[in-house]
Amino acid sequence: MFSYIKDFALPSVLVALVSYLLGSISFSIIFTKVFDNNVDIRTLGSGNAGATNVLRSVGAKAAIFTFIFDFAKGAVSVMIGRAVFQYICGSAAESLIVNPHVVAQYGAYIAGVACVFGHIYPAYFGFKGGKGVLTSAAMIALIDWRVFIIVISVFLILFLITKIVSLSSICGAAAFPVATFLITYFIDYRQGQASAGPVSLSYVWITTAIAFCMAFVLIYKHRTNIERIKNGTEKKITINHRA
Repeated sequence: MFSYIKDFALPSVLVALVSYLLGSISFSIIFTKVFDNNVDIRTLGSGNAGATNVLRSVGAKAAIFTFIFDFAKGAVSVMIGRAVFQYICGSAAESLIVNPHVVAQYGAYIAGVACVFGHIYPAYFGFKGGKGVLTSAAMIALIDWRVFIIVISVFLILFLITKIVSLSSICGAAAFPVATFLITYFIDYRQGQASAGPVSLSYVWITTAIAFCMAFVLIYKHRTNIERIKNGTEKKITINHRA
């Protein structure tokens, strides 16, 4: 029992804590204050601390910085999680006859999820943050580029048709668990073609469950947008040119 805690539980807590704190750095709030006279983005537009509201309320320059850094913190978190599990848990995984590359993927998932929750509920900004779309996209991209291609394709197709970021994000989120299951089950498990080596059926269900929970949270955070979409009052993308 002690060995399990030392080999897996403690690294999990460490990765989750570091990633949550990294995710709590709300760059939309920071860059809005930098580019708009110390104004809090949560007092502008929709009140959401995210890149889309920054674009609408402050301008393209602040939105670009927000986009880059929100995506980057998700990517860095995943890399940290994967590295910690690979180097700390790798030997323990081999002793348990578990693919160490798969174990590293679990570390990436833990880190990504924690970072997204940090973005949504930031410790440094009163636990009121954004909706986690960009940070989730970074998490998906670094964990499995195949799933990312499907998710971003759904987002882009909907956005090109509707010009509504929220609707595109909701549909992209809904595609996440579906794409995760299809790829991990039919390609990684059934055909054994995972780049990380052979995966078990439990890996398929665990990763699909994580993707489903993430999708649920992202869609739930868009509940006010869903109401406006139903009412036909959701705004299409527009840009404020003040910055």
